[in-house]
Amino acid sequence: QVQLAESGGGSVQAGGSLRLSCAASGLAFSRYGMGWFRQAPGQEREFVASISFSGTSTYYADSVQGRFTISRDNFKNMVYLQMNSLKPEDTAVYYCAASLSALSSAANRFDHWGQGTQVTVSS
Repeated sequence: QVQLAESGGGSVQAGGSLRLSCAASGLAFSRYGMGWFRQAPGQEREFVASISFSGTSTYYADSVQGRFTISRDNFKNMVYLQMNSLKPEDTAVYYCAASLSALSSAANRFDHWGQGTQVTVSS
């Protein structure tokens, strides 16, 4: 059974940083592209970042480019999202997801999802 477990969410003031982690199990991790999505109250889930199988390629939403960094450790079956210069509009539940596509931004290309972790940024 595939499991993706996010951690590292919390509350932070604007301008601060958080590092989200996602532990994957039950899948051939290095054969999956990984991504982060987020969903704010009353809004649709939106793409944040994705990373290729080996981690050599990454892709970001314009809204987080230059502030967020996605990375992965295929030995530990982990994917990370380093979030710097956080803004109140980054407040959302953040989801980790796994895709058989190498570097996708479309939610319907992701096969497995975590339960999410809350990030709250106050002004």
